[in-house]
Amino acid sequence: MLLVVVLVTAWAAGSQRSGPDAGVSGPAGSTDAVRLGPDAGEDVAAYLARAAVVPDPGVPSPRLALVQFEAGLDPAAAASAVGTAQPLRAVVRVPFPRVQTALRDVDLQPAPPEAAFRAALTTAAGQAAQDATVAPAGTRRAAVASAEAAALGRPDCGCLVAVVVRVAPSEVPALRSRPGVRAVQVAPPGTARTRLAVSPLLPDQGLGRADGPVVGPVPDDGPVPPTG
Repeated sequence: MLLVVVLVTAWAAGSQRSGPDAGVSGPAGSTDAVRLGPDAGEDVAAYLARAAVVPDPGVPSPRLALVQFEAGLDPAAAASAVGTAQPLRAVVRVPFPRVQTALRDVDLQPAPPEAAFRAALTTAAGQAAQDATVAPAGTRRAAVASAEAAALGRPDCGCLVAVVVRVAPSEVPALRSRPGVRAVQVAPPGTARTRLAVSPLLPDQGLGRADGPVVGPVPDDGPVPPTG
């Protein structure tokens, strides 16, 4: 049966932030956040069409963009997917089937992309372990968080679902065509990292995918996989 679900944007956009660069900025002087990702309840096809538009393409200076992947990628594959774009933040999610897991938004360390992505998985694993510690013992919440921590602790975890990068508008077409990239949504000129909120399209959302054509998180109603 086709699952139709609704996106809870407030949780996804700002949950599990890590590092000193919390939040995002709009054009100079604005105090409003600039949000990248689908709107609540937005059809996936409509979002992909909207994301294909580059705001003010005649402004050549590099700007922030949300690169969303076709599937969860490991650090090496994610580094290959972003190419020469400068990665700044990673969105991490453990892909347990039919289990809602946390979106963990991690600022990247100044390092080669693959190494920075590996460090992001380590940071996310620590967050999940902390979640398991504070959850009531023996509860499903604790079990899911423990399973997340174990998965994220593996260096080859295919858990990178999106990356915020800095890229020049002229380089966006090449970035969109790279293997593993599903969509690239570019922020308006002048958007600052301190005002950027991201809520990416997840790999299992969309026509022909596990969650069908409407954007939304998977309910927490599946079995917790063994941590192995």
